[in-house]
Amino acid sequence: MKVWVDCTAAAHPLVLRPMIENLRARGNEVAITARRYGQTEGVLDRLGLEHETFGTHAGASTFAKGRALAGRSAQLARWARPQRFDLAIAHGSVDVAVVGSLLRIPQAQMQDYEYAGLQRKLAWRAAKRVIVPEAIPVERLREAGANEAKLFRYPGLKEDYYLADFEPDAAILAELGLDDRGVKPGRSGDERVLVVVRPPPETSAYHADNPLYEGLLDRLAADERVLTVLIPRTEQQGATARARGDGGLIVPERAVDAQSLIAYADLVVSAGGTMNREAVALGVPVWTIFSGRMGAVDEELIASGRLRELSDPASLDLAKRDRDPGPVDPRDPAILVDAALAAAGAREGVG
Repeated sequence: MKVWVDCTAAAHPLVLRPMIENLRARGNEVAITARRYGQTEGVLDRLGLEHETFGTHAGASTFAKGRALAGRSAQLARWARPQRFDLAIAHGSVDVAVVGSLLRIPQAQMQDYEYAGLQRKLAWRAAKRVIVPEAIPVERLREAGANEAKLFRYPGLKEDYYLADFEPDAAILAELGLDDRGVKPGRSGDERVLVVVRPPPETSAYHADNPLYEGLLDRLAADERVLTVLIPRTEQQGATARARGDGGLIVPERAVDAQSLIAYADLVVSAGGTMNREAVALGVPVWTIFSGRMGAVDEELIASGRLRELSDPASLDLAKRDRDPGPVDPRDPAILVDAALAAAGAREGVG
């Protein structure tokens, strides 16, 4: 079976990596495409996943996004037509919805946030299989464009699946110069408080303005014990953060092993979703400053106390963690592959 996997944001290579490996282990041929946006290509490179890049992110303008979608979809259609794919897999890629529908390629779409509007509706209506967490109520999924017959609802977090085989690599501490500043792999013998921050997206329609973000950076900069590693989404975000000139703020120039960084951190604060849930999956204390409409997955995590909402940066408890991190509830990604293959009418794909 020939499978096309499309990655349009930096989280997608991480989410889809174990599925790609599982598909290939079953004898399927997998081709990967990417969109030039943030650290998407860098993460693919770091994971050793060969790919072809088509198109770029168009920014916040609805008109520009529409034009970019049309242009990228046209490029991908020319590329995909002669390859005669049996299945396309993505995590909310609208281009897969457009091209897959045009070329009659069965599609499996993953997603764990139900409120992203038109993007979700286009992707889910075009897909034969919609793969989502059990935490999202069926009524919300139906409203977002996924009828019940298409659904595969999996237990736990998507992060439980792609972090199931995770082991932290201490090389990230040297790569970012953290070891020279007193951060030790064991963490019990140092006095530093290591904080990982993920800024709010600048271009996603489902994110509102976020007044907490700059206040958070001010709060972290004011504590001499704190070293903050900020993982920017775009080059502009990185440049803006570096321009602050905070001595305890480290902003990587390229994609890094963020999962190992989280594992060695004392706490995580993020305005997004995936990094928050990675921290939850690894047992690291985490606060959200997400400013959009809270999705069902995060609602459940907040209700259970595994994720905390930060309403005032001054209230953030900058304490060292009290347990060793690691996968809390690892799960087998094979069930996600089985669900995706069902979109093409096959459970065990063969080449």
